[in-house]
Formats: sequence, structure tokens, C-alpha cells
Amino acid sequence: MAKKRELNEYSTDPAAQQMILRAEELGIGTAFTRADEMAPCNIGGAGMCCKQCGMGPCRLTKDGSVGICGATIDTIQARNLTRAIAAGAAAHSDHGRDMAFLLKATANKEAEGYAIRDIAKLRMVAAYYDIPVQGRSPEEIANDLADLYIAQYGQQRGEIVPVRRAPAKRQQIWREQDVVPRGIDREVVECLHRTHIGDDQDPEHILNHAIRTALADGWGGSMMATDISDILFGTPAPILGQANLGVIKQDMVNVVVHGHEPSLSEMIVAASQDPEIIAYAKAAGARGVNLSGICCTANEILMRQGIPAAGNFLHQELSIMTGAIEAMVVDVQCIMQALVELATHFHTKIITTSPKVRLKGATHIEFEEEHALTIAKQILKTAIDNFKNRDTGKVQIPQVKEDLIPGFSHEYINYMLGGSFRASFRPLNDAIISGRIRGVAAIVGCNNPRSSQDYLHNVVTKELLKQDVLVVQTGCGAIASAKLGLLLGEAGLSEVGPGLREICETVGIPPVLHMGSCVDNTRILTVLTQVVAEGGLGDDIDQVPAVGLAPEWMSEKALAIATYCVASGAYVIFGGASPVSGMPDRVSDSDLVLKYISEGWEKKFGGKLEFMPTPEEMIQKTLEHIDKKRAALGLPAYDPARFGKSGDTRMSELEKLPLAERRAAIYGTAAD
Repeated sequence: MAKKRELNEYSTDPAAQQMILRAEELGIGTAFTRADEMAPCNIGGAGMCCKQCGMGPCRLTKDGSVGICGATIDTIQARNLTRAIAAGAAAHSDHGRDMAFLLKATANKEAEGYAIRDIAKLRMVAAYYDIPVQGRSPEEIANDLADLYIAQYGQQRGEIVPVRRAPAKRQQIWREQDVVPRGIDREVVECLHRTHIGDDQDPEHILNHAIRTALADGWGGSMMATDISDILFGTPAPILGQANLGVIKQDMVNVVVHGHEPSLSEMIVAASQDPEIIAYAKAAGARGVNLSGICCTANEILMRQGIPAAGNFLHQELSIMTGAIEAMVVDVQCIMQALVELATHFHTKIITTSPKVRLKGATHIEFEEEHALTIAKQILKTAIDNFKNRDTGKVQIPQVKEDLIPGFSHEYINYMLGGSFRASFRPLNDAIISGRIRGVAAIVGCNNPRSSQDYLHNVVTKELLKQDVLVVQTGCGAIASAKLGLLLGEAGLSEVGPGLREICETVGIPPVLHMGSCVDNTRILTVLTQVVAEGGLGDDIDQVPAVGLAPEWMSEKALAIATYCVASGAYVIFGGASPVSGMPDRVSDSDLVLKYISEGWEKKFGGKLEFMPTPEEMIQKTLEHIDKKRAALGLPAYDPARFGKSGDTRMSELEKLPLAERRAAIYGTAAD
């Protein structure tokens, strides 16, 4: 067993630290302590264990060694990585499929409680695909769009339609490399076929199909999921919210929604505000129902409804540890099986809702869109009925929470830069061209209990802000910054470089922009595409001074996201261990796969994927890449000295001066 870590090595979050101590006092294990007890397999972790047939598993640890079938280390690593990318793409794209079915059901008035909330977004998306909008009802347009999106899954030939939204040069590269997805399901199936025993054995050829499969997610399933979520639930715009365990209320029925499906969580939000449910809660002795979210469900309802986030991935167990959660309602993805056992120490009910996910010992209330509001009320009544079972002696809620402003969709960024009549990415491009903004970093992804929770996210974010790098975030990384207080306009500006601070104060934005859930990484692709279309920063995404980072990655979805961003032309940096790294005794021809996903993919697509163990290296490589791209565009070298104190800061200083001195400073006249 590994040495037990210190408290700050588990998490940098004071609320999390309080709950970890509580777990220790009660003798209850968590993901943090299980990570100490479970030593990772260094062979499997390096991608050098093959379990694809019954002759193995084959563990290859030395150069020149092969599996029973003769498969080399490089072939095995390529197969393992590609299968992981296929699983991640399947998870996110399957979410998009469900959203497409929901859109069609809503259009045909077959989904209880749902409506088309953003007609402008519906018409805009339909126009991308030449769906007629003039003189047609929103329901007619939505029905056609739903049919088109559903067809992208089973399509066998041609190209999935959302790729036409990429820059023209990028589309040309994909066609030249023969990686444009033909159909979402087809690419995932072919991934599994190619990596079956006795099939594709050329590592580079295997990894080329990994690109195609990831693109089917990023410019397919995930992009469509984001489109439909906006159409049905509203395109996000800035709204006040809160984050961390302090959002849990002692005098209310606390329900935590956890997972990734906005179709469920949005309906539970609606049901919680129903007078019938409020009265039911008050009759049970509570002041009402208090909703909060964990993981990407938290981001979905936070950015649209202002519902607070109880935390990110590693807070799911800790929220139950407060002793004040009546029910945790889960759907799909990132749900720990440990929740059910943990809940037995308290009164919390774990309620599963998806036909795809069951936890042994949990209560299952299957969610059906045609009875959505009715089922949402049933779930909430189950939680309310459990309120009487709460043991007040076990309640311990950390009084730690932060305000934040989420909801920066690419549509709102476009609006905020120019207003209603001059909405444009021109001010952003000009700020990058002038050097006020050095570049852009998208810091996304999971928590991983093998590192200190939020530490890598926050160290990298804070240092890049000092270097005038604008940061956009999604998923658990966004909640990490929220808990730190970086998602408020005035918060942290004293630690932001002078150029970026000037932009933030002028536009009225936080230094970190919350752009949604992990599915919403496609919003970042859309922003980069609009930056290219605006002009002045090249004619393709790979020329923009931008980097993607996932400092605490842990899921197969993260690998799929990284791969479609690389294919789109982005430099992507992951923190921690590589799933295709070498072993210490491998000294010669190995690491072909590791080099190929960096150097090989960069030659083909202009983007690359690299793994780095320390935040210092991540920061250094990010800044080097941004400066390299600035130089290639002929932009002035980054020089923070060119920008003095921002206008807001200067005016604050002047207000403190006596009137005569203030006039002298402003007008250059001698003081009376």
C-alpha cells in the first residue's frame, strides 16, 4: 500500500478537506483513500497489456517482446488507445442521440413538460443544413432537424453534416487524410472491429481511425447535443450562481443531481419549483426543496438556471458525507459504484434513472420523457419522504461556497464583444493581435484522486492569467475555478496580467469564462472557428495562439475530446501519466505511439497530444506554443510592459487624490 498522503495532498479545497477528515473519523473509505490503497498497474497503465482475446492477457515489458499472436508493443498500445477513444466517443455521442430523440418528441408534443425555448438558435442551426425556416412553425423546423441529426448515427456513406461548420481549410485537410466521419455509429463499430484479434496491425493506420472516430464525437454527437440542449433549454447567458458544499441547506430537503443528462435535471428543476412539491416539502417539516449539482449535470443547470453546484467529480462522495442529502439522483457517466455503500452510513437514497445505468442496492425510478414532469415529481417526493429519516447528529455542512458567473456560450461571447447591432469576434481578435491578450487556453476535464483535487487545474489557470492568457473552461475544471472564486468579474483581477485585465474591465467579464459541461467543448471549437472567420489570425484553427489542457484527466471521454481537438488543429496537453507511455527498461525503438500522437499527428493535422507530469512544464509548453503561433502570424512579441494600468485601476487611484492633484494628473495642469 502506498504511503498515506497529507490532507492537502488529497485536495486543495477546504470544504473537501473537512469532509475527508470526517470520513477518517467515521472510518469510511473514499476515492481519495482508495487511491492510496490501490497501486496502479505500471504495465496496464502504459498500455502494454493486451486482453483482446482468450490466449492472453499478454504483458509486454521489453523491446522486441510480442504477444502470443505476434502483436508488438506499438500495435497493442495503438489498439488500447483507440478502443478508449471509441468508448469516450460512444458515451458523449450516445448522449447526443438521446437529445435528438427528445427534440423530435418535443416537436411532436410527445414529451411532457418540454418546449422549444430558443427559437432563434433553432432557426440558426437549421440554416446551417439548409432546412427551410421561412413560414414554418418551430415544431416543423425542429422535427426536420431532429430527423437529420438522428440520421447521422446510422449513416453508412458520405459525411456527417456538422463538419461543414469547420473552417474550409480544416475540412480540406480531413478529406485529404480520409478521416471525415461517415456515420457516428459506423466509426465506433469500425474502431472495435479494427482492434479485434487478427485485424489491423499497423499502429499508425489504427490511430488514423481513432481520429475519424473522435471527429464523429466532436463535430458530430457532442456538437449536436449542445445544439439541442440550447434549443430546448435555452442558450446560456451569464447568470449568478454558487459553488461548493456550502450550498447545501440544513433546513431544506437536499437533492443532488449527478451525471450528464440535462433532459432529467432540467425537469427536476422545473418540478422543484411546482407549488405542489413546495407544499409537500413544507408538510414534511422542511422549508422547501434545495437542488444542487455534481459533475457535468451541475454545469448544465448552473449555466441555465443558476442552480448551485455542490462540487465536481470528487465531491460526489463528500456531499453525502454532510449527512444532509435526502437523495442523490444519477443518470449516466462518472458515477461511482461506491455511492451505494457510502449512503448506508447515512440516510441518503441513491436513485438511478437511466435504462443504461443500474447500481446494485440503489432505488431505480426510470426516467421517461413522455412522462417527464410526473416522474420528476415522483423522484422529489421520494426525497421529501426521506427527510424525516435525517439524523441531525450526523449533519456537518462545510460553510464554504463561492459566487460565480457561468453561462458564456459562444453566442453570448459574440454578443458581449459588440452588442446587439455589432456582435462580432473582432474585439477579441484585435486584443490578441495587439498582444493585450497573449493567447487563449481551454482548461477542461476531470478530477483524478491520484493528484490533489483541483491543484493542477488551479495552478495552471492562475499562472496563465498572470501571463495575459484568456482562460475558457468546461466540466469539472470550470467548477474548480468557481470554487476558487475566479468566475466573478472582479475576482482575481489583481492577479491578472495588465493587458488581459484591461480587456476584462472594459468588456465586463471574468478572467475565466465558464462555457458549460464536458459535452460543450464543442462550443470552444465553434469559438475558434469564429475567430478564424473573423480574420487576422490565420485561416485555420491550427494557426490561432491557443492551447487545450486537461490537467487532471481520468476518463475515456477525455481522450476522445483530446483527439478531436487535435484533429481540429489544437495543441492539447494532458497532466499526469500517459496511457501509452514507456517502461524504464525500454531503451530503443519503443514509444512509437507516444511520438506519433505528438509528432505524427502534428504533421497531418497541425495539432498534437502530449502528456506532462508537472504544472510547471504544462505552463511552459503552453506559453511557448502561444508565442510560437504569434510569431508565425507576424504578431508583435508578447510584452506586458506595453500595457499600463487599466482604466478602472487608474480611476480608482485618482479618486483617492485631492481634487487639485486629481485635475493635475488628468489634465496635465499644475496643481492650484
